[in-house]
Amino acid sequence: MSITLTTWSLEQTSPSDLNPVAPPEGVDLRIERAGVPSAEFSRFLYTAVGGDIRWTDRLSLTYPQWQAIVEKPGAEIWVAYENGTPAGYVELDPQDDGVVEIVYFGLIPAFRGRRIGGRLLSYGVERAWDLAERWPDRAPTKRVWLHTCSLDGPHAMANYERRGFRLFDTKTEEITEPANPGPWPGAYA
Repeated sequence: MSITLTTWSLEQTSPSDLNPVAPPEGVDLRIERAGVPSAEFSRFLYTAVGGDIRWTDRLSLTYPQWQAIVEKPGAEIWVAYENGTPAGYVELDPQDDGVVEIVYFGLIPAFRGRRIGGRLLSYGVERAWDLAERWPDRAPTKRVWLHTCSLDGPHAMANYERRGFRLFDTKTEEITEPANPGPWPGAYA
């Protein structure tokens, strides 16, 4: 079945563009960097967060391909935990000339709608802006960007805009509707 897919690209060009949100009250939330580059953990987060919103682009990657992504110098994964349980993540991809892409961001379905996403995104953007402090061979960040699409969660775009991201490109295309893989094959059959 064919569907129309709209992809929006958004950016910040200064740390002062960020409108951070405080942690939600009454929630035991902590955000930590995944300090060991692990293809297994990265794939777990990717499928747990993106399974119901049709994240499929990385599912065909081999283990060495996935491991190369997480071992890239400057690449970081920041994980939100609620009461010790992974709730979501933000993945940073360092690019040339001080550019950082937020490649993936999202919450596991059970944690959506609990005001965790705004805080996790705020924290992830802060880490994108100070990436060079942790990676001394890297140029200071001059631009943070991301993309979202019409298959993402219904609150994704509004969260990005509230955090201070500005739209810089929109693309629309007809695609074959991707399967809804769930967090493991057959989960949403």
